[in-house]
Order: sequence, then structure tokens, then C-alpha cells
Amino acid sequence: MRPESLVTDHTIYACVMGSRAFGLATEDSDTDRRGVFLAPTPLFWRFDKPPTHVEGPAEEQFSWELERFCELALRGNPNILECLHSPLVEYADATGRELLALRGAFLSRKVHGTFVRYAHGQRGKLDADVRTHGAPRWKHAMHLLRLLTSARDLLHTGVLTVDVGDRREELLEVRHGEVPWAELETRMNRLTAEAEEAAAHSPLPQEPDRRRVEDFLVRTRRVSALRAA
Repeated sequence: MRPESLVTDHTIYACVMGSRAFGLATEDSDTDRRGVFLAPTPLFWRFDKPPTHVEGPAEEQFSWELERFCELALRGNPNILECLHSPLVEYADATGRELLALRGAFLSRKVHGTFVRYAHGQRGKLDADVRTHGAPRWKHAMHLLRLLTSARDLLHTGVLTVDVGDRREELLEVRHGEVPWAELETRMNRLTAEAEEAAAHSPLPQEPDRRRVEDFLVRTRRVSALRAA
């Protein structure tokens, strides 16, 4: 089976991500599509296993096989968790809807480490840009602020909100280079500290509900195998 066929014929969940999902789209924004496909169980019985992810077939489209998607979500991967909470869902079949119903099972206090660690890596790139070019890439600075705010609020409330809402104009000012880098550094440091404080008293559990997610995956694989039979 061609990798593209796994996306076109076996997608269980599809959404729009990026600036459009964040509420930060402008006239020149791309439409980034993300999805989850369920590879038929018999494909795993061969020596050559199905891919864990597929790029395309459309432009700006990327999909994960269900097991890989769940694995990354259990680790607290920011991109994966935000994909599960996108406000722009384009498709979800019965299995996809069950995956969405499991969103809470993937959340835990681990997100403090994964979100902040990812933000730290992005901050290092911005610092390098400032040293080399005298200014950061403003779009990346905007998204870093968005991510840190999202992490702080998630740890504080236990709810992951993707759309920035009424913070849109404030963040777009950053994208347009209208906020001095020194002020952005102050904001980033403050958000990092607030996320640290929120983690200590977060309503999120210490660990994700791995057993619940695994039960879902095993049941889904079994149904796929029975259909093939």
C-alpha cells in the first residue's frame, strides 16, 4: 500500500493547525493540515511495517499513524497535543471521535517539561538571531510567547486552549516587530516563571492515563484485524 493511500483511505482524524488554528492568521498565512491515520492491522504482520508518518499528499499536510500519534501525545509533545485540541476539525470518523474523547487522558504535569523544554530550544534560536542579525525572527518570537502562555494556562487550569482569543492583537504586534526585544525577553522570563509556579499546584495528574489509551489502541487494532478477516 502506498503511503499516500494510508492518508486518503484510512484517515480517522484531520484538522487545521498553525496560525489559522491559533487565531493568528493573516492574508498570507498557509493552511497547515494535520491528521491521524489508522494503518490496517494486517500491514503490521509483514516484514515491512507501515510508516509512522506520511507527508502529503496535499501541500502543507502531515499525518501520523495512530500508534505513533498516541505515543507522542503520552510524552506530552506540544505539537501533538495542540493537534488534538485544534478548534478547526475537518474530519473525524467514529474512531477519530473516540480519540478526541481521550484528550484528557494524554494530559499530565509532564507538559511542563515538554512545553518549556521546547520553548527553551526555540529561545536559543532567537537569541542566536539577535546576536547574528541584531533582531529575532519576529514570527517565531510571537509563536514562542503563544506557546509559553499556553503552557502556563494549561498547567494552571488543566485545559489546553489553542486559539489565542483576545491576545491576537498583542501577539501580532510582536510579529510585526513593534515590540522591543528586551521587552519580549522580560515577557518570556515571566511566563516561564509563572509556568513553573503553576506546575507545582496544577490540577493535572502526575502521569497520563497510559492504560486507557492503550486499551483504545488495542481495541482499534483488533477491530481492524477482524474487518480484514
